[in-house]
Amino acid sequence: MDRVEIERNREAKVFGLKDVFAPEERTFPQIMTRQAERYCDRRLVTFGDRSLSFAETKALAGSAGHMLREAGIKPGDTVAIMCSNRIEFLTAFLGCAWSGAIAVPINNASRGAQLEHILKNCGARLAIVEASFLNAFANLPTDLPLQQIWTIGKVPADIDLKVKHAPLPEATGHIDAHPCKPSDTVAILYTSGTTGLSKGVCCPHAQYFWWGVHTAALLGIDDDDVLLTCLPLFHTNALNTFYQALLTGAPVTFEPKFSVSRFWTSLAESGATVTYLLGAMVPMLLSKEASPADRAHKTRIALAPGVPPQFHGPFTKRFGVEILEGYGSTETNFVIGSLYHEQKPGRVGKARPGFDLAVFDESDNSLPAGTPGELVVRPHEPFSTATGYFGMPEKTIEAWRNLWFHTGDRVVMDSDGYIQFLDRMKDTIRRRGENISSYEVEQVIVAHPAVENVAVFPVQSELAEDEVMAAIVLKQGTSVTPAELLDFCQPRMSYFSVPRFIDFVAELPLTENGKVQKYKLTAKGVTENTWDREKAGYKLTR
Repeated sequence: MDRVEIERNREAKVFGLKDVFAPEERTFPQIMTRQAERYCDRRLVTFGDRSLSFAETKALAGSAGHMLREAGIKPGDTVAIMCSNRIEFLTAFLGCAWSGAIAVPINNASRGAQLEHILKNCGARLAIVEASFLNAFANLPTDLPLQQIWTIGKVPADIDLKVKHAPLPEATGHIDAHPCKPSDTVAILYTSGTTGLSKGVCCPHAQYFWWGVHTAALLGIDDDDVLLTCLPLFHTNALNTFYQALLTGAPVTFEPKFSVSRFWTSLAESGATVTYLLGAMVPMLLSKEASPADRAHKTRIALAPGVPPQFHGPFTKRFGVEILEGYGSTETNFVIGSLYHEQKPGRVGKARPGFDLAVFDESDNSLPAGTPGELVVRPHEPFSTATGYFGMPEKTIEAWRNLWFHTGDRVVMDSDGYIQFLDRMKDTIRRRGENISSYEVEQVIVAHPAVENVAVFPVQSELAEDEVMAAIVLKQGTSVTPAELLDFCQPRMSYFSVPRFIDFVAELPLTENGKVQKYKLTAKGVTENTWDREKAGYKLTR
């Protein structure tokens, strides 16, 4: 049996879970109960030196649900969680999912007005907060719905919380699972809100069933695999990883955070065969000096969406780990992806079974193959995508108009159905009447041998239109002048896309999910240290 046939057989086996769990059984309590009976004492999750079997995880869900119910949390109530990757996060999340409450994981970097908005919008009366993040709650206004905080770890003496707080209670006792439905919201996950207020995405139980199925199917996960993720549990990627483990019987290890220096060691120590990365992490790992740890592991594949194509080959050659591309968002699911040997360079894949894709213009007219437009998605399976934005009906109507979810991503669909990602619709730069894809410019610049990472974004020119600016991180021990960099760019892009402004920076501002916060770069704009090709007299060729 060749490799392609093995991949397809593994995909089919995982996708068969849709027949194991009938539509009405695609809820966390029913999945957990069935899998605990099947795998019982088999390890499911590990946090540091603490591991739980399938049976122990089910018991924890029941006792954590009892803990919340005793505190007056009823089905449908929201519970805010701000916690790093540790067992207490899982305790809170599972307690909500078991008891019918709604978990609201909050990005650990949220502060000030953003955190205030999230807490007001979700209406959580209880927050479960790791002690190191309590300072974010100290200066919040007192008119929030929040009435109590359960703390994880020792509370700093200088923290002055305005609401009642107490240590996270011990999870004892037990309640039967709430009879929830696949359509019931299991979590509200807030988007980054870089261009406005953060939107709370309502994620139903069935959506996470399908996240686990599609992702595990493409990765070819079986119960002989071991999973490891260092991505944060407040993000849909890591929550999806938990469901992959739950559905397939493959144990998962949650690392506290991503570490370039310890990444391969962690994989080796855990015995992981599958791992998870974000686009920026791959060039960071490649920039590290080679060592014996590069191959001293069992990892065969990494889900790593958004990795520039030129890094795929070098990464696999050096580390022995294949990179699987794909596309999904908090609102959708793993809607685009292909098996490893069916991938095409520079493409994120084809539509997954159970989803329709189309490319629309600004008036929601379908565009032909090869024409850039907005990616829109429509599911076949009930509640396999999000149900809307919590407390924001106007935003829900806008995004789900005409019965399609509008992703806000500009793409091109090939004649054979493969999707090429261009950029976020709002990342498009308009210059001299031309639309410029920041993503395409970034791909050219990052291909330069001296460049480790880059972000391209618009800044306003003297003519009240966009100019192209690039913030660039160079690889350690390398150098390149702005003019030399533009000499590299000119033969590889349209003349109007060549950046006018260049900043060499030590690092780019990133979210905890590894995404570049371009709004911060745009707000900073051109400074006295910025190189301007027009002032420098650099000439473009057409």
